[in-house]
Amino acid sequence: MKRIILFLATNLAVMLVLSIVLSLFGIGRPGPGNMQMGSLLAFAAVVGFTGSIISLLMSKPMAKWSTGARVIDAPSNSTEQWLVSTVQTLAQRAGIGMPEVAVYEGEPNAFATGAFKNSALVAVSTGLLQNMNRDEVEAVLGHEVAHIANGDMVTMTLIQGVVNTFVVFFARIVGSIVDKALSGNEERRGPGIGYTITVFVCELLFGLVASMIVAWFSRQREFRADAGSAKLLGSTVPMQHALARLGGMEPGALPQNMAASGISGGGGWSALFSTHPPFEERIAALQALR
Repeated sequence: MKRIILFLATNLAVMLVLSIVLSLFGIGRPGPGNMQMGSLLAFAAVVGFTGSIISLLMSKPMAKWSTGARVIDAPSNSTEQWLVSTVQTLAQRAGIGMPEVAVYEGEPNAFATGAFKNSALVAVSTGLLQNMNRDEVEAVLGHEVAHIANGDMVTMTLIQGVVNTFVVFFARIVGSIVDKALSGNEERRGPGIGYTITVFVCELLFGLVASMIVAWFSRQREFRADAGSAKLLGSTVPMQHALARLGGMEPGALPQNMAASGISGGGGWSALFSTHPPFEERIAALQALR
């Protein structure tokens, strides 16, 4: 969950800042006459994909900074030695390079992040290590390694870039329509305040819809990562036990910039923004793999 929420938050911030800065310089705003759709779409793609790509490249250092994760360069005890060797074994089975392994203080949770398969990061919380047995922790590690092997961060970057592009594009289309309606027959050299306000509001509203789309794809990736863990371990049972154990725990508290609607999902509107399906659905999906 952490890697997705951090990615979405950073991406949205970069996209909004870039969009505002470029608009202040008149880039991406309609000029006199008809709007050039091709130029606008190109502008939207630059803004949309720049935000998501920067988020991807920043994901690993930002995750370390946000959680205070300590990378295990040299294991200092048997638990750290087991963590490193287990991740190494799982990475070899998955056919990826050895990720950095880190531990951070907090309630039960874990995450994997990084722009490249062969230089990623896998981190687990102290709460996870203290409240789960090694078979369950291994299953969680397998889940995170599967995320890396599946290239989920790159996939999410592409999806986010596409939806960002449409957010920026249609926000400016609506802004131009509103601006034209407000100006009437008045001749102006550029868009008015109505355009700027409308674009800003539309980017926020369309961004919410985009977040639902990205969250849906994220939930599908979680099912795939669960199955990937089962494949790496040769059985669905450890992952089922890990999910059942996590379902009975209080979700780990996250930094403010990584807050989410809840690791176990929820009903109503919160479920639409949840990056993870409910534990019960994930366990049922694993049982169906038998």
